[in-house]
Amino acid sequence: MSFINFIHANASWLGAGFLLALLSSFGQTFFISIFSGALRNEFDLTHAEWGATYAFGTFSSAVVMVWAGGLSDQFRTRYLGVFVLLGLALSASFMMLNTSATLLILVIFCLRFFGQGMATHLSAVAMSRWFSAQRGRALSIANMGYALGEASLPVAFVVLLAFVEWRLLWGVAALIAILAAPVLFALLKAERTPQSMAESDMSKGMGQRHWTRLQALKHPLFWFMVPALLGPPAFGTAFFFQQVPFAEAKGWTHLELVATFPFYTVFAIVTTLAAGWMQDRFGTTKLIPLYQIPAIAAFAIFGLSVDPWHVILGLFFIGMTSGAVATWQNGFWAEFYGTQHLGALKAMAAAIMVLGSAIGPGLTGLFLDFGIGLSTQYLWVAAYFGVSTSIMMIGVCKFRDDVPRTRVP
Repeated sequence: MSFINFIHANASWLGAGFLLALLSSFGQTFFISIFSGALRNEFDLTHAEWGATYAFGTFSSAVVMVWAGGLSDQFRTRYLGVFVLLGLALSASFMMLNTSATLLILVIFCLRFFGQGMATHLSAVAMSRWFSAQRGRALSIANMGYALGEASLPVAFVVLLAFVEWRLLWGVAALIAILAAPVLFALLKAERTPQSMAESDMSKGMGQRHWTRLQALKHPLFWFMVPALLGPPAFGTAFFFQQVPFAEAKGWTHLELVATFPFYTVFAIVTTLAAGWMQDRFGTTKLIPLYQIPAIAAFAIFGLSVDPWHVILGLFFIGMTSGAVATWQNGFWAEFYGTQHLGALKAMAAAIMVLGSAIGPGLTGLFLDFGIGLSTQYLWVAAYFGVSTSIMMIGVCKFRDDVPRTRVP
């Protein structure tokens, strides 16, 4: 089936995945960090205090995700997705109205849980479960929602901040999420659901079995993957979260830095589409060990850059990792562990990734207050990616022969 025919035949389901990915932007770091300067000024927070607030709220959302993510195995995306979007709208409204530094932790928890957590999770689980032979293609199309958000929202909202009070912009985000809820419901009026899928339609994992969450936790491969699960969300998040102090440290304006972000989106889009095709062509087992390698180069460049345009080269490499991780990592759970319990499995992985996105901002903020600049920190990050990639390669190479060779069409 051609790419265009595939989209036409599956437009409503792909559109739902795309919409959830796009709306998750309001709980993603690249969006929240746009307001980091305003929030630190409003609540009189240091870099470390703001980083700790963000980290604690994010960590709390990761804990809840372990339970909540499994709901996608029990409820239709049509209903659960609408609930998540309405929760995201209330969270954005909470940010608009909040005047307490203490409650800011709860605000961050809500935004991260409904946005980066559940909206992202539902999009990935739906695409991974609803599609098998063309799972990579479906994931890559849905992931265009992230790309559109990353390309448009930072520049648009940074420009609007010069004219509109920051609280009102969160009201705009809430309104968009509210309006999207009925659209999602309409797209899934004929939803493919877990309840409607026969056992024979499920893709099995290692050893021709469907792995439960507890069984996966007892398997060594999961622990080989943990450093790689933590790295991209921790330090990708940290890069966007620390965009204001990063620009200040380099002597650039904030707008000069965010003006480079659309390049990242272009790179991520191209890589995401290529990654989807590669996954369907070669399988995740051969590809998954490779996705962090470009991140090594990216953070080395971020650490050494002296001009905003140098960042574009770094964004090229981080875009490669971002595009690949969004597709291959989601495909990894389906291929290695099966799809019957995919919601619970992905919830566990999502919780680890959300935990990583809590660690990154908190850790970099703490180091900033200790006088360790982001340029130095990013060189350390490059080294981390080298180590975690090596660990992942060992685990995947050890167990990939256990993955079924045949794939369900």
